[in-house]
Amino acid sequence: MKRGRTFNTLFMLASLDGKISTGDVDKRDVDKDFPRIKGVKEGLHQYYALEKKTDLHSLNTGRVMAKIGVNTDKCPINCPRVNFIIVDNKYLKKKGVANLIKNTKKLYLVTTNKNHPAFKVKDKLELIYYPNKIDFKDLFKKLKQKYKINHVTIQSGGTLNASLVRNGLIDRISFVIAPALIGGKDTSTLMDGKSLRTEQDLKQIKALKLRKCEKLKNSYLYIVYDVI
Repeated sequence: MKRGRTFNTLFMLASLDGKISTGDVDKRDVDKDFPRIKGVKEGLHQYYALEKKTDLHSLNTGRVMAKIGVNTDKCPINCPRVNFIIVDNKYLKKKGVANLIKNTKKLYLVTTNKNHPAFKVKDKLELIYYPNKIDFKDLFKKLKQKYKINHVTIQSGGTLNASLVRNGLIDRISFVIAPALIGGKDTSTLMDGKSLRTEQDLKQIKALKLRKCEKLKNSYLYIVYDVI
């Protein structure tokens, strides 16, 4: 099917109860905490192996980047073959922007903050500015039509995930289920955002078609759905 925007895959690691974090504060993070948990850490490497096979254009948020330490001297990003598309208004510092530029093939910075530190940088950086609110429909069209990007892997937080899914901007769901139950009503899930209440809201529910369900080692599962 011919489309005027990028083909977008949501790729995530979640617990069995759908949590994509181990708690509701930034200090809690599955990348940091799962390696400490017996029964979970043993199969975690399979998620990272699958992550390496995702698209060469990866969309994430500045908050996630700050959370994993890109603003520090111990920046964990080392992806010289991958182009990063980062949505950020306030979380990335000047050092974080420099680290992402240094450790990725190219950085696309999407923001509504006209004073973002990225405006002071030009090398290996493409700035996409929206004056009020980021229009993701326009963004994915721009990535396709202006920058010739066809496929994007998205690894953002639950709120943005929900917005993209409900607006019909996610084409495929690809996620790894870790053998863990985390809980916590305020802990981020695969999809957060506003709860549905009315019968009219039910139109926002997206049905899925199963493409793949693979049993991995150490009780992990790998599941792929197309969004109908």
